[in-house]
Amino acid sequence: MGKPGTVKTMLKTTFIISKMDCPSEEQMIRAKLEGMAGIQNLKFDIPGRRLEIYHTDSHENFLGALKSLHLDTKLISSEAAGAMNAEEDQHRQSRLLWQVLAINFFFFALEIISGFVASSMGLVADSLDMLADSIIYGLSLFAVGGTAARKKHVAGIAGYFQAVLALSGFVEVIRRFSGHGDTPDFYMMIFISILALAGNASCLYLLQKSKSRDAHMQASMIFTSTDVVVNLGVIAAGIFVYLTGSKIPDLIVGTVVFILVGRGAYRIMQLSK
Repeated sequence: MGKPGTVKTMLKTTFIISKMDCPSEEQMIRAKLEGMAGIQNLKFDIPGRRLEIYHTDSHENFLGALKSLHLDTKLISSEAAGAMNAEEDQHRQSRLLWQVLAINFFFFALEIISGFVASSMGLVADSLDMLADSIIYGLSLFAVGGTAARKKHVAGIAGYFQAVLALSGFVEVIRRFSGHGDTPDFYMMIFISILALAGNASCLYLLQKSKSRDAHMQASMIFTSTDVVVNLGVIAAGIFVYLTGSKIPDLIVGTVVFILVGRGAYRIMQLSK
């Protein structure tokens, strides 16, 4: 390891990974490549399905490692790269990740407490969606300086924990569809969701302000954009609860979001393999 501020000259090898479309695939790739000789930095462009590996040794082993993930990987080029300050770049990414993680975890806690108080499955489900994002960002930060085995172990625990929460949510939704439970407090549903929407908007602002093409920022923008849609869905459910006096709109939105949470749990669990 060089001292902070050391400028390194590297090779750049570029891959197109057709099935890389969210942060969980990014983490799978990071876990797979961690510890491979010569890798200095990874730059992801998730919307473009593109990965650039900055390294000092041969790139021959990278393609085999990536193909083993079955994400439809193709080698595009390998060439000399210009100078880059890798440690400064990683520090900037980590600082932004901490900010986004703090916002997501705060709204997870706020929404899950408010969801139970308001008897709203939409808010509870949205809180677990926030938790899923927090887990992805936390894994990225937790693994800095750690081993791949440590990262996979944490991913496995987090994924199973989230899966249990999603399953519990489904059971509660079924129970409420069968006639149990009160009509949710639509005022609290709408108010808390507006706050969460503002939180996600602040995340998008921070990410766009960075103007970075790196993995964490690009992936975070995709996840946060989805969260904005979920927030709007819960707000709409609150409005329909008010208009109809029924809990059905809240349960419908809760069901859809729990499906997303369960899918996220599955992807997180894939990181442990």
